[in-house]
Amino acid sequence: MRYEIRIAGAMSEVTRHEAFPELDSAVVPSQTLLFGQVTDDAHLFGLLSRCQALGLRVVELRRLPE
Repeated sequence: MRYEIRIAGAMSEVTRHEAFPELDSAVVPSQTLLFGQVTDDAHLFGLLSRCQALGLRVVELRRLPE
């Protein structure tokens, strides 16, 4: 399954790669996009837990077409 997580604000490239090495990322005006393969529900919840631990605000989570 592929997912996209939209985060409020711009994260630095270093932070994106250190915190979410398994995901691709991009910064668009006022948001950071994290996207990529998520293996199962535990992986998805782990990603969301990392967001919470970093104090990030998730504004959207969606499953992408395969």
